[in-house]
Amino acid sequence: MRPRCRCATSRGCGRVRGLGRGLVWGLAAAVPLAFLGLFFALPVGSLVLRGFVADGGLDLGGFAEVFGRPRTWRIIGLTLAQATVGTAIAVLVGIPGAYLLYRCQFRGRAALRAFVIVPFVLPTVVVGVAFRSVLAPSGPLGFLDWDGTFAAVVAALVFFNYAVVVRTVGGFWAHLDPRAEQAARSLGAPPWRAFLTVTLPALTPAIASAASIVFLFCATAFGVVLVLGGTGYGTVETEIWVQTTQFLDLRAAAVLSVVQLVVVAVALGTAGRARARRERALQLGRPERVAHRRLALRGPERSAGDLLAVGVTAVVVVVLLALPLVTVLVRSFRTPTGWGLGNYVNLGTTGGSNALSVTVWEAGLNSLRIAVDATVMAVVVGGLVALVVSRRPRGRGTRRAVRALDAVFMLPLGVSAVTVGFGFLIALDRPLGLDVDLRTHPLLIPVAQAVVATPLVVRTVLPVLRAIDSRLHEAAAVLGASPGRVLRLVDWPIAARSLGLAVGLAFAVSLGEFGATSFLARPDRPTLPVVIFRLIGRPGAENLGMALAASVLLALVTASVMALTERLRAGAAGEF
Repeated sequence: MRPRCRCATSRGCGRVRGLGRGLVWGLAAAVPLAFLGLFFALPVGSLVLRGFVADGGLDLGGFAEVFGRPRTWRIIGLTLAQATVGTAIAVLVGIPGAYLLYRCQFRGRAALRAFVIVPFVLPTVVVGVAFRSVLAPSGPLGFLDWDGTFAAVVAALVFFNYAVVVRTVGGFWAHLDPRAEQAARSLGAPPWRAFLTVTLPALTPAIASAASIVFLFCATAFGVVLVLGGTGYGTVETEIWVQTTQFLDLRAAAVLSVVQLVVVAVALGTAGRARARRERALQLGRPERVAHRRLALRGPERSAGDLLAVGVTAVVVVVLLALPLVTVLVRSFRTPTGWGLGNYVNLGTTGGSNALSVTVWEAGLNSLRIAVDATVMAVVVGGLVALVVSRRPRGRGTRRAVRALDAVFMLPLGVSAVTVGFGFLIALDRPLGLDVDLRTHPLLIPVAQAVVATPLVVRTVLPVLRAIDSRLHEAAAVLGASPGRVLRLVDWPIAARSLGLAVGLAFAVSLGEFGATSFLARPDRPTLPVVIFRLIGRPGAENLGMALAASVLLALVTASVMALTERLRAGAAGEF
């Protein structure tokens, strides 16, 4: 027999259950908030204060000094120009790819989807090395004379962010009701007019969301710009690094960090509004089932739109995505004495003239250990955030708090990893008055990488949790299920579909993270991206060959992880 409730009334019993649920959800939100506060808000806030405070008082002289330099305005102009041009090109070439990979059925689509996502998770240093190889005078595109130019930086940014547009726009397009466009076609509108007047306006929320995220990534790019552009085509991100490591001007770096935070806030606000519009459009307009059409490339049903989509996507995949990667692979087998495995054999050494403190293999193992630790932290923290934010509370104040939590945890997605790493060095020497120096702790690099990876975990798991019918939770609660049992029986079986993709993204991003790690890694415990960058900066064909071989190995590990997670994700609806 079911035990009777000991409360005096059913209302009292319900109040007790409500307090229990509130305590559980409060703890679920408190853990990630504490993590974000200590390892993101504190370092970034301390860095920002450096720009406003001097000698214990408010002092805006640093802003006047930094903005009085022509170099600063040149850097800001280059940042905005590279981000704007890179975003525009990524959107233009990404829309045909989104149509082809998410609206059409053809053999090999799954493999092509998996390949397209690889550039996004590749370490930025590897991307820089790949484009330097393909654009060098001896490279396959050397005739363009783009090496070290603005065009090279933009091409690399498009390479890196193409998948963001394809997945964001394609995921929306896959659920877009085609009947409106079919009605326009039946009324006599040609295909191009039906697309421009019906489909394209319907895709606007997804395009705006993708464009804002791509602009954010382009504006905060670090490794790609540092390797390809150097000091001639730097951004605010690389300038922070230069002012800190070369000029030792911490005040100027802090002022530039404030400038970057303003750009990030605007971009994130735009992305948040666009994402909300996209989610509302899907909820209001998604049909029960959308049939994907087969490609029509020949015969009486041949479509000019399909031919255009295939042509643009083929050029992008072959020239922009595959060619740089293949070039790095081929050149990694070229040694000063001919073709062979010499560069890979040298990975067991410290390079020419002892360029490194450890061997490349030791740095690779260190990267793997750090990435595992960072992935565990990112999945735990990001999973808790996604779980809390996915709730649909009835109270207006609670709903606002949930939306605020979602927005707050997107900040690390846009704030530069360089800013986070720099902030760690400033703020974690006796944080909160504690007699401990966290800057020397071995977990500091995994924590920094987890801060960078957590937003991607949230954005991967959150759409899946939000898709769960709230009536399932209500029914379980009415039947007396505890919050833990509801999570285990209702949320977990569905959220597990996206967990593999979340783990893969977090691991790949952590494995290739360079911005924060470049500040925090010790010479005797470097990561693989840091080692690759050091080898590139050392003279000698031996060091360059080792950098290429290490880049190939890092790219293969990253690609393998993403291919595995794409196969295991079982239809997860993750997004960027």
